[in-house]
Amino acid sequence: MPDHPALIATADAAAPVYLFSKSDWPASEGIPADLLAMANAQGFKGQNGQLVLTASDDGTISGVLFGIGDGTDALAVAALSAKLTSGDYQIARDGGYSSAQLANAWADGAYRFTRYLSDVSEPPRLVVGDQADGESHIREAVAIGRLRDLVNTPAEDMGPADIQGAISDLAERYGASLETIIGDALLDQNYPMVHAVGRAGPQAPRIMELSWGNPDQPELAIVGKGVAFDTGGLNLKTGNYMRLMKKDMGGAAHAIALAELVMGHDLPVHLKLYVPAVENAISGEAFRPGDVLSSRKGLSVEIDNTDAEGRLILGDALTRASESDPDLVIDFATLTGAARVALGPDLAPYYTDDEALASAIANGAQVSGDPAWRMPLWSPYRAMLKSPIADIVNSASGGMAGSITAAIFLKQFVDAKTWVHLDVWAWREGKYGRPAGGAACGLRAMWEMLKSRYS
Repeated sequence: MPDHPALIATADAAAPVYLFSKSDWPASEGIPADLLAMANAQGFKGQNGQLVLTASDDGTISGVLFGIGDGTDALAVAALSAKLTSGDYQIARDGGYSSAQLANAWADGAYRFTRYLSDVSEPPRLVVGDQADGESHIREAVAIGRLRDLVNTPAEDMGPADIQGAISDLAERYGASLETIIGDALLDQNYPMVHAVGRAGPQAPRIMELSWGNPDQPELAIVGKGVAFDTGGLNLKTGNYMRLMKKDMGGAAHAIALAELVMGHDLPVHLKLYVPAVENAISGEAFRPGDVLSSRKGLSVEIDNTDAEGRLILGDALTRASESDPDLVIDFATLTGAARVALGPDLAPYYTDDEALASAIANGAQVSGDPAWRMPLWSPYRAMLKSPIADIVNSASGGMAGSITAAIFLKQFVDAKTWVHLDVWAWREGKYGRPAGGAACGLRAMWEMLKSRYS
């Protein structure tokens, strides 16, 4: 069983945790008398975030009562683990949440990015059991924690070579093979858009292809956008928009995490993970607005805006992923600000023409409590990507439907049985008692879908 700082299989002693929504309170059955008395004294009503504690004579916490409001937020318990001191805890009343939702929320709130901190405290630990479900919960938390660490790490320590290192470590842990194509070799191996976008960066651009599993099983291709830092290129971002661009490799972080879940749970698939990794920087080698790029697909692409670079490297990667006739292609990308305008910070938009897949993802979102929302691949908007001198332009004119037109651009490079694209933020503003930072968006919804599809 893997290790996680906030989830454990068993404990010698653990403080019981009772979760109550507003509609379920008051209810005294099964609650220790001292905890109930404290709750009444403090006016506990089950409101979201209300916390009541009791302590033993030795000063350790002996009971926890926590309010979850209307009980609809699957991450509500993150606000509890964010507040509790170190120690071991066990859910005595689940408030209607599944064990997977509780474990994920607990790990979410207890998460700390500690790489650059000199003073680090131990997080509170939740007992999840030593059976298969408990191990699965820990594996999910480990993968999501790694995703958040990757996104939170500054670009000086998370360049294309470091992204390659993370995938290499993953391959070594699970006995997967890894092929990496770097620098000018990208031109020799026909990844011209990956090369063009990354050639101005301080580290050479590259694409990684990880292979795992039995080739006789259905092939699952996962693709992630790995822009280690995005200045916007010659269409330079202003400082406020550039500030968070260490997270522009968040699609790669999601793809890596999903691949880890697939391998860790031994899902019966032939997994292919494709991550193009670049830095969109400025130098004399930078690609320019007005340039026309060739692509692995054979389509010519006019560059309207060098800040629409993620879809270019994904275009080559999606073409490569399609070449081995996969059963399913999934791509994750921090692709557009338009997705945030449309759906805000929490909802992960996804695009697919496959009705059965769309329904399965919606069900996965419901089961996991990880919100995702289907958006339309509205084919008439393909006209917004017309170029007078090339097959397609990389950025639609007019500024409308930006997330949709970006998805339609990607679709031109996909030739697979079925495909889904997620335009994720990979970030969260301060919430649940934790500061702003990297976050998983739509990952657990996709994982639920994959378990249903292939188990």
